[in-house]
Amino acid sequence: MGKIIFYEDKNFSGRHLECSSDCADLMCLLSRCCSVRVESGCFMIYEKPNYTGNQYFLSSGEYPDFHHWMGFTDSISSCRLIPTAPGSFNMCLYERIEFGGQMMNLVDDCPSVMDRFHINDIFSCKVTSGNWLFYEHPNYLGRMYLIRPGEYKRFSEWGGRSARVGSIRRIMDY
Repeated sequence: MGKIIFYEDKNFSGRHLECSSDCADLMCLLSRCCSVRVESGCFMIYEKPNYTGNQYFLSSGEYPDFHHWMGFTDSISSCRLIPTAPGSFNMCLYERIEFGGQMMNLVDDCPSVMDRFHINDIFSCKVTSGNWLFYEHPNYLGRMYLIRPGEYKRFSEWGGRSARVGSIRRIMDY
C-alpha cells in the first residue's frame, strides 16, 4: 500500500490531498501542486490528467518543490501507484515497431542501452514481469516513462516522444 500527499504550496503548506491509489485528475481537487510527500510506496506523477504528459517517478521521501522531483513546472494533474513486490523482472526489447528486428532480453538495470546492446532506439517491447522505467539518456537521466507488464508495439504507447532510450531501471521497493 502506498500513500502520497500533494500540497498546493511549496514546503508542504497550503491545501493538501492524500492519495493511496491511482488518481486520473488531481486538478478537480487542487488548483496546483508545488510540493509532495511520499509516505510509503512508489508513485508516478504526470503533468496532465489521465496519466499523460511528462512523467516523474517518486519513491518514499519529501519533495519540497518541483525541482526536487526534477520537474519543469508545478503542474501535476494525475498520479499512479506503482505496485512493488519481490520477484523476477523480465522484458524483451525490439529494435523495430511491432516486435520486429533484433530482440534483446533484459532482467536487470541497464545504465547504458548503447553500451549493452549497441543501439540507441527501442521501438517496441514486451514486459512479462516487473515494472520498469525507461530514461531518455544514459545513467538514468532525462525524461522517464513507466513501463508496466504488457506489450508496447511502438514507443508512443508508453508515452515516448521518440524511440530514444538511454537507460532502463527496475522499479523496486526503495
